[in-house]
Amino acid sequence: MFSMTFNLGYWETIVIFMSLFLILLGIKLSLKGYHPFVYWLTFTASAIAGTAMSDFIDRTLGLGYALGSAILVAMLLIILAFWYKKEKSINVEYIATPLAEIFYWMAFLVANTLGTAAGDFFADSLGFGFAHSAIVISVVLIIVVLLHFFTKVSGILLFWVAFVLTRPFGATLGDFLTKSTQRGGMNLGTVASSIVICVILMFAIAKESKLEKERWVECNS
Repeated sequence: MFSMTFNLGYWETIVIFMSLFLILLGIKLSLKGYHPFVYWLTFTASAIAGTAMSDFIDRTLGLGYALGSAILVAMLLIILAFWYKKEKSINVEYIATPLAEIFYWMAFLVANTLGTAAGDFFADSLGFGFAHSAIVISVVLIIVVLLHFFTKVSGILLFWVAFVLTRPFGATLGDFLTKSTQRGGMNLGTVASSIVICVILMFAIAKESKLEKERWVECNS
């Protein structure tokens, strides 16, 4: 919406949302405990910045979806390796130090960027189209969920696999909602789709916040 509908371009969109991401991250790091709205605002800023960076890498720099995805996969693995070397864990459920949280958000930013590149690779380069790509990724995500509940496969490994897969799922689903019917989309446009998804996100955050408060009361009663 920002880069195309509002004609800001990829670079300007990157500057806007990377700046917003860094400001929100600074606020997030200054707070103690989990604050759902601050967390998800930071996450959303990283997701939008990641989308713009992916398009800039793949299209403006001309590296293409496959090479762009390969570079981002390598970057993510390097971040996780450094994170593990420094903290002896990459378990996102136990972020105990500021350094671990910085690694956490670096990994999320790169994974968000990877998601758009991988999603476009599935939809365009492999020719699956937006809807079919979203369905294929959904099936893989369901398999990951089943592995989590019914096997002893590492929960940390499954988390990172699932997290990376949700990025191309979001990218292909977003394209399916926004692109024209001639390109296999629903032609809802970027503005309408963004509003609908934002409303769903706000509802989910409010629900999560309520459940967290109920859990806290139960644990301390």
